[in-house]
Amino acid sequence: MNGQGKLLTHFLKNADKLVIPVYQRNYDWKEEHCKKLYSDLVKTIRDNKRWHFFGGIVSVSDPMGSSSDYLVIDGQQRITTVSLLLLAIANLIKDGLVTPNDPNLYDVITKKYLVDEINPKQRKMKLKPIKGDQDAYDRLWGDPSEYNFSSRITQNYLFFYNQIQREDISVDQLFTAVEKLQIIDITLTPPDDDPQLVFESLNSTGLDLNEGDKIRNFVLMRRSMEEQEQFYDDYWCPIEKNAGYDKQTNSYDVSPFIRDYLGIKERRLTAMKEIYQEFKDYVEKRGQIEDVLKELRDYAKRYNKIRVGNPNFPIKLRASLYRLNRFESSVCRPFLMEVFRLQEEDVLTLEDVGEVCRIVESYLLRRLICDLPSNTQSKVFLTLCNDIKRLDGTYDDFIEKLRYVFGNKKEKAAFPTDEDFAEGLKNKNIYTMPARYKAYIFERIENGDSSEYKEIYNRLDSGEYTIEHIMPQHLTPAWASELGDDAENIHGQWLHRLANLTLAASSYNIRYSNASFQDKKTMKDGYLQSGLKMTQQIAKADHWGLPELEQRSSMLVNQCIALWPNKDTTYVPPQKQYDEIALDDDASLTGRQLMKYRFRGIEHEATTWVDMYVQMLKELHNIDTAYLNYLAGADDSVDLASQFFRTGDGFEASALVVEGIYVNTGTSTQHKLNMLRRLFEHYDQDPSDLVFFLNEKKCNDEESSLRHKVRREYWSQVLPAIRTETGTFNYVSPTKNNYMSGSTSCPGVQLSCVANYDQARIEIYIDTGNAGRNQMIYDSLKSHRSQIEEDYGRPLKWYNQEGNRSCKLYDELLDVSVTNHDDWPAMIKFHVERGARLLKAVTPFLP
Repeated sequence: MNGQGKLLTHFLKNADKLVIPVYQRNYDWKEEHCKKLYSDLVKTIRDNKRWHFFGGIVSVSDPMGSSSDYLVIDGQQRITTVSLLLLAIANLIKDGLVTPNDPNLYDVITKKYLVDEINPKQRKMKLKPIKGDQDAYDRLWGDPSEYNFSSRITQNYLFFYNQIQREDISVDQLFTAVEKLQIIDITLTPPDDDPQLVFESLNSTGLDLNEGDKIRNFVLMRRSMEEQEQFYDDYWCPIEKNAGYDKQTNSYDVSPFIRDYLGIKERRLTAMKEIYQEFKDYVEKRGQIEDVLKELRDYAKRYNKIRVGNPNFPIKLRASLYRLNRFESSVCRPFLMEVFRLQEEDVLTLEDVGEVCRIVESYLLRRLICDLPSNTQSKVFLTLCNDIKRLDGTYDDFIEKLRYVFGNKKEKAAFPTDEDFAEGLKNKNIYTMPARYKAYIFERIENGDSSEYKEIYNRLDSGEYTIEHIMPQHLTPAWASELGDDAENIHGQWLHRLANLTLAASSYNIRYSNASFQDKKTMKDGYLQSGLKMTQQIAKADHWGLPELEQRSSMLVNQCIALWPNKDTTYVPPQKQYDEIALDDDASLTGRQLMKYRFRGIEHEATTWVDMYVQMLKELHNIDTAYLNYLAGADDSVDLASQFFRTGDGFEASALVVEGIYVNTGTSTQHKLNMLRRLFEHYDQDPSDLVFFLNEKKCNDEESSLRHKVRREYWSQVLPAIRTETGTFNYVSPTKNNYMSGSTSCPGVQLSCVANYDQARIEIYIDTGNAGRNQMIYDSLKSHRSQIEEDYGRPLKWYNQEGNRSCKLYDELLDVSVTNHDDWPAMIKFHVERGARLLKAVTPFLP
């Protein structure tokens, strides 16, 4: 490997051809990067700088070309951008739009830096971008009417073409600035230098490689040029076009798709930053990379069906896929890819696929309305096809089996019942939900499956429609009179609920939002003249008060239950199925018989809780050998250390984890599970990844109802106090769930209270529906960690599990149980006082 500093123009002049290998990513510099380069060039001239450092260029001699033909291993973004800038200068001179002082400048630029004068018959341009960019670049040498305006190549060229005409500096000065760009020219000398290893370890000034870029490099490098071209044309290009193109950003990234593909194959979710390594490991396990690429190509086509649809699909399937994409329900894509695979194999019809999508919609929407956590859904969908086949070894009767499997999901993975769904619809604060969810709900309510389709999504997107409060957000005297003696309570409870919301034209909403009910009905473009069925229905009422709200609530609940139906099925499996309970579910497993367990998608045999416990400790120890070793040697003042010793003599019952580490096994099932939860936290493992398969149900409906009753009673005592103390939880009713959540000043961030069998917890739970925004909010809060914890009064636990969309920070009260009424005073005090304190500490730092 030889590296030396030189001017970029010397590098360009001395190369006959600069070939961007197909394993490189597409050109993806944005206009902002071009603006930065142009600004740097102007500054170089104005500050009279001798040179401007422009990063490194790594190249290797092209084995298929002459000695002056180079493959660009790193730096293609910079080389391509400067070539676009030089071409813009040349074309402006040619077009007569700028006049240089140097009459030879056009020839200098084109003949020295842009055109191969030695072998012009093969390809006159020196730069040969990858196939996806080459056509756009080549068109820039011809008639502008033939340009590919959707390409980043063209867009950045036009930026330079227009910017240069502003003449911040003269065209001669601009070229002089380009001549001052200095690089580190690194030339590899195979076989001593491995281009792939060099490529992987580089960290230059260009854009960071995403995981898909690295996989592309891994797939295509270390092959002959002919093989690279073949693999690119036959496999990678179709994969990228079907599963990687983002129309909104005009860019390619196959990382999410490959993550879903690996999820199907490995039945576990890979952290986004680990996809490249996971893919390499998977290919090594499979042996033949071409077989993997063929399969990837097939799955990419299925992925495209899910994201884009197909005009030949039945209308109900097209509509359902469109809605799922508007819902941004990427968690179900691995399952739906498998469903399309079964359709291609004639196991399912397209009509069956449409029904599957409708069931998936019901599962997602019901869980959203019932405030069930989103982080369990990805695991559900990853194993769903396998769960169906496991019933009798076939995919026969697929739809009924799907309903049965959904019906058997418990606790945090549950498919909410009609009763739970109805309760959520009646009480949930719909108005503050993310816009995409509101659009989804109101579109379905308005259109249903009617052939008379009213365009809702686009009109909400454009601002033509908006969400209208029937009873307005501001309680005017006229509305106080309309609502009656209990006006303030009715307004406070019902304001943001579904029953008080409809759609209206934006112009109407702005002008008349606080008008009386009669005025809203009768005014121009009011409810009576609305073209929307849901709003016309409201106009049938003579008044708008509590009876009308309750009546509309009941009507909408019945309509929603029909639109998003339950999972009821008559299917009966041929053999008894096991209950599935995850480690993070709030369920008492004492007395339950364990049959086996699943950790990170892999099932393990274990028929006793001790066996499972020891096996899981070994799994955790393999992740990091230091922690259990530390606990085994520490005194009992260290948290958890009392359960580990160097020998088994310290316990009445013990088991060997590894040599020199024994664990106490003479504890209850609940204690073992509590230990695992706390160890999972230390090892940064997701507790929902550990699932227990249990023989026969212990809890009948009566026992389950009793558990729900206890929770409702507890929350009934907590709510009045926490509302007073925090000023939130105003639209929350006592629930049967083990948690309840109140809003904060930031949409998507909630103050949650949790009451479990073994602990109480308060947490700031972050789930805006967008992983990137969640991460931004979490990072922002964590940057103020010391101040937040000082204001709170003690350290908090911060949880941001890679691969989970949501994240949180929390405090907990251990060794209390919601089932023990004697613990309630301490739990209520904790939830109310500590909840208020946590909210106060965090609020100043929320966006």
